[in-house]
Amino acid sequence: MAQLVAIYRNPSYSPLQHRVNDTAILDATVARLEAEGWRAIKTTEWEVERGRVPGAELYLNMCQGARAAEQLLSLESDGAVIVNRPSSALNCHRRRLVERLRETGLAFPRTLIHATSGPAPSPEELEGLHADQGKVWLKRGDVHAERPEDVIATSLERVADALQAFRQRGIAWVALQEHIPGPVVKFYGVAEGRFFNWYGADAGFAGERPRVDERRLKALALDAAASIGLEVFGGDVAFPEPDRPVLIDINDWPSFAPFREDAARAIAAYLIQRFAIGDVRDAYVA
Repeated sequence: MAQLVAIYRNPSYSPLQHRVNDTAILDATVARLEAEGWRAIKTTEWEVERGRVPGAELYLNMCQGARAAEQLLSLESDGAVIVNRPSSALNCHRRRLVERLRETGLAFPRTLIHATSGPAPSPEELEGLHADQGKVWLKRGDVHAERPEDVIATSLERVADALQAFRQRGIAWVALQEHIPGPVVKFYGVAEGRFFNWYGADAGFAGERPRVDERRLKALALDAAASIGLEVFGGDVAFPEPDRPVLIDINDWPSFAPFREDAARAIAAYLIQRFAIGDVRDAYVA
């Protein structure tokens, strides 16, 4: 049977509460594939960054850093089956993500990419974010949240202080984003709707779901993932109105923690078919 390489995410790119879960979903997926006869090699993003990439027919890629992605891009260009592809993982970095989503016309908050080394945005720029809620969100402009202070809400008066705090931590760019009112839901999916589930962010998986249009939620999530080339993905959507979803964030290969086994089963089945098909560049925007 064919050989696969599972590449585990650098722990620094996982929020502290998700590090164990990020490992667990990849473990569960690999176990499903091994049960189907695949030979598996497990390695880490740290090893990939140093150019130590085992040869294989299929790569399960959880890398989020640019250095590892650069190492994998040559494999992608040679036609290797990599899920998620390194180009799509890079598209999740916020500076790129904002540009991509602007091009799609999908519902997404007004966002300003801003250098922390410069002065704070002008009042006019903040007004452009429709900051009538009295606050804006600041999010690190490269990878997704590694720690709680990577995504914060602050008053308009404290934006300059917040930018300074990001700068002192060595973060060169931030995304200033308008606040979208309404309930927030967390979603998890696999390409083509092979798997999709969600829950309310406030109540959690075991709590009561907010009353929202699930059909539109799923359509927005799948369209956003396809637009940046993601095949295994998750994210957050706000509902200012029950039938009006607004994408807040999307990221590559989340933990799927509340429904790990169901997700692993769906991911493994998708990967088997994906490997049989080969390169699906035409189906996704890279």
